[in-house]
Amino acid sequence: MTNKYMIFIANWKMFGGLNSLNTINSVNRFLKKFKYKKLIKIIYCPPSTLINPMSVKLKNSKISVGAQNCHENQKSGAFTGSINTSMLKNVGARYVIIGHSENRQSGESNELINRKIKSALKFGLKVIFCVGETSQERKKKFTNKILTKQIKLGLKKIDNKKNILISYEPVWAIGTGVIPKTKELLKTINFIKKKFKNYKVLYGGSVNPKNINQLKNIDNLDGFLIGGASQNSKKFIDIIKKTYN
Repeated sequence: MTNKYMIFIANWKMFGGLNSLNTINSVNRFLKKFKYKKLIKIIYCPPSTLINPMSVKLKNSKISVGAQNCHENQKSGAFTGSINTSMLKNVGARYVIIGHSENRQSGESNELINRKIKSALKFGLKVIFCVGETSQERKKKFTNKILTKQIKLGLKKIDNKKNILISYEPVWAIGTGVIPKTKELLKTINFIKKKFKNYKVLYGGSVNPKNINQLKNIDNLDGFLIGGASQNSKKFIDIIKKTYN
């Protein structure tokens, strides 16, 4: 059991329509009755199509809404299909995920991520900054080297620690059902916190109700970025419950 303040982020990825918003009702009811509710922060990051209706639905709730990505350009322009940070904030987003491994694999560079973070902070959005190594980098024992490079370049010329959450999500754990061993994860989180002081650090990558009992034993974690399991309200609630039981 933990008795510290924890952050639970639901990353819905490319999932959900308007009817999916009903699943949040049970999470909202649970949060109101949960005896540890003052120790948790819940953030939902749905597809862009659901940000506004979700933020309206949660207007009088303690649950916050975020976006899954953003364009780096701070002004409107000829970027078909893109959404910048001022537009996201306008429809109700308060957070934004930047640097997710799925986007890094699609070509996002550290320099581009840095520009996105600067844009997000300028328009008052809090940033969920994702970093992580591939399986090959892990096998070569390059994890610390990769994380250092990603964080240094991603946060270059940025000193706004209170509005940035770092989420360690090893690429090899995303959607695989495999998570780092307890000692390995503890060592990596300790490295990040020692190297980059005063940042809250979360873990993301195949978090589910079955492995949360292992993950909650990592005392230096400040929360979890949850993918597929967060699309199911029962699983999401179970993760939160088990973190405190």
